[in-house]
Amino acid sequence: MLSASLVSDLSSLQLPQAVAEGPISARQDPHPPSGAESPLSLLDEQPEWSAFSRPLDKQRQDAGQTLWESHVVIEGMHCAACSLTIEAALSEVPGVLRASVSAGSHRACIAWSSLTCKPSVWMQAILRAGYRAVPANDAFTSERRRLETRQALWRWLVAGLCMMQVMMYAWPAYIAAPGDLTTEMEQLLRWASWVLTLPVMMFSCGPFFSAAWRDVRHRRISMDLPVALGILITFAVSTAGTFDPKGLFGQEVFFDSLTMFVFFLLTGRWLEFRLRDRTAGSLDAIMNRLPDGVERKTSGTDFVRVAVRRLVIGDVIRLSPGEVFPADGVILEGVTQADESMLTGESRPVSRISGDHVLAGSSNLGGVVLVQVLATGNHTRFSQIVSLMEDAATVKPTFALMVDRLAKPFLIAVLLAAGGACAYWWNDNPGHALMVAVAVLVVTCPCALSLATPAAMLSTAGTLARRGTLVRRLQAFETLSRVDWFIFDKTGTLTRDAMVISSITTRPGIDPSQALARAAALAQHSRHPASRAVMTKFSSEVKPESFQWSARQVEELSGQGMRGMVSTAAEPQISHELKFGSAAFCGVELSQMQGPAMQGSAVFLSDQDGWMATIALVEDIRPDAAQSLAALNALGMQVHILSGDTQIAANRLAADLGKGVGIGQVHGDCTPEYKLAFLRAAQKAGHQVAVVGDGLNDGPVLAAAHVSFAFGRAIPLAQAQADLVVLGERLLSVVDALVLARKTMRIVRQNLAWAVAYNAVCVPLAVFGYLPAWLAGLGMACSSLGVVLNALRLTSSKQLIRVG
Repeated sequence: MLSASLVSDLSSLQLPQAVAEGPISARQDPHPPSGAESPLSLLDEQPEWSAFSRPLDKQRQDAGQTLWESHVVIEGMHCAACSLTIEAALSEVPGVLRASVSAGSHRACIAWSSLTCKPSVWMQAILRAGYRAVPANDAFTSERRRLETRQALWRWLVAGLCMMQVMMYAWPAYIAAPGDLTTEMEQLLRWASWVLTLPVMMFSCGPFFSAAWRDVRHRRISMDLPVALGILITFAVSTAGTFDPKGLFGQEVFFDSLTMFVFFLLTGRWLEFRLRDRTAGSLDAIMNRLPDGVERKTSGTDFVRVAVRRLVIGDVIRLSPGEVFPADGVILEGVTQADESMLTGESRPVSRISGDHVLAGSSNLGGVVLVQVLATGNHTRFSQIVSLMEDAATVKPTFALMVDRLAKPFLIAVLLAAGGACAYWWNDNPGHALMVAVAVLVVTCPCALSLATPAAMLSTAGTLARRGTLVRRLQAFETLSRVDWFIFDKTGTLTRDAMVISSITTRPGIDPSQALARAAALAQHSRHPASRAVMTKFSSEVKPESFQWSARQVEELSGQGMRGMVSTAAEPQISHELKFGSAAFCGVELSQMQGPAMQGSAVFLSDQDGWMATIALVEDIRPDAAQSLAALNALGMQVHILSGDTQIAANRLAADLGKGVGIGQVHGDCTPEYKLAFLRAAQKAGHQVAVVGDGLNDGPVLAAAHVSFAFGRAIPLAQAQADLVVLGERLLSVVDALVLARKTMRIVRQNLAWAVAYNAVCVPLAVFGYLPAWLAGLGMACSSLGVVLNALRLTSSKQLIRVG
């Protein structure tokens, strides 16, 4: 998180309020005066730029270069042509290896060498190109966005008020019969309309003019240039008609059309801005979730508030109810509940007591707790999640790349078409010819085409993020929508990492609850999966007041088991040795053991009299596993299981999931090489394959799959090979992603078809003079707005009702 003082210094680079929504105006000099240090140079200190950058491959040395990757928000851009302009400006900076700018999220990802350049260098390049870069994790970004929204709203209100007044003055000319209006009255109405149009030109149209002037200065073209030309031509023609009623353009003025289509353009842009914020809002909500400061223990019982980035491993911090955990840690004192919904998709708070781990970015909902810091900065799970989300927000899907490449030649064709239409109509009526050119310039602005793909995919990414699934690559939606095979790993994917107790068999005279209570006395001193299974069973089924056993002199032998002296609370002086662990450790002859419990894993309990109990363990199948596989079958998927566990264990899992699930092939004893060979054989047969694994030993098959899911909370997120990462425990998230991917691509195709059809219909109408300028502005605004609204349907929870 950047310091407040640094953000205050950087704010000096902001634009005047009159044009803050647009790029840098012509009055500003992007080059700082000689001898004066640019505020951007403050970002060149590593403690500062590390707040919005991360080392690539753990700061590996590549040809003597230290490589970093930075994520920034670009202010002042409106279209795909803007993203291409910024990428071109960055590519010319020595030391910048690559740059990707998303027109949909307005985020940029820049890879650079810290030995060759510094952040201030490439930020100055963005500034010279006419835009402004803001660190993506800057806590003040949302405040500036709200300011820009308010300024956009004021421009819209001014344009709307003036439009209504101008229409009122233009109305008599539309309804008056010949001779009803005197020349003096008609001229007075024109002058009144001209005066009311001035605020629209000087204030409301500020973003269009500043962006167009930037393009002219840099000899390039963007979508704002045709719009600004159309506005200027209309105003110039109407002004000439007002000042010289008997001149070449004196037959008619178009102030009503001008103010109307400016109002429509601003309406579409403001609504589009708000809707885009809503679709990508969940990403920003997570990325900017950490607090600025936290109370850190200094000595004794004293606590001092320090910046979060000053925390180091081992610090003890105090958090009150409602605060957000700033780092990964373990609770030393206190009992609370943590809201981890932003990180895992789990809507219910989870209990956290002394000894439990907490995650950075989760909220403390209960009491005051003392936490010892275990991980900070880029090493926290929160930071890994943010890294994945930043990657997803800047990566361009295939369709979007295609549109970006077409944006510049399309705009050049628009200018040529407008010039040709004007020349065609000039001999008949110069005023009408210029208005035809204006209509062509406005109606063909390809905003809808550039927004068609990113708007839909960012909406889906935001929806999945709120439900605990992170999308690393947006183009995965294209592939996932075509998948026909799903391959699942078993352990950690279809099953949880934990074990559960299936049955307890005891010797005569020992009640199973008594045996469980005695085993729990030892198990509470261990973190072994079998011990955790015993404690889970004990806490849920046994009344503590009935079986109060305690253990002392507990010793745990790795790979064997535990032993200790166990006694009751009523008679603590009477104790006996108890062993809990493997059959050999407990002195149990496996040949004498019978029953279904011995078909799987088991642990044993013994005392001085020998064998006391057998506790049978099975893997804990995820509660929604069967429902998820059945839902995939219903969607036309073939489901297969490849497990590194034994064939017996894999078959048992398939049987436990039920016959109605529709599992195809079940393979056990699978090595990573066998899984990869199975996947490639399926791909060679023409299948589109999705792989779902826990990310621990599935790296090769996850990387080779058409699309892949990394499942489980223990995976190293920053190094995962998967396209999508499921953070929580919900296996139905895989089905959600499939359903939404299909809907996303359907909406992308709808958006592209609408944008192409709109231009195919409206361009000929404008060229042949059947589309007035105000209607062209309305058409352009409605086209862009329709694309965003269509994409917004993907943010609704109703999209996922059918799969739970």
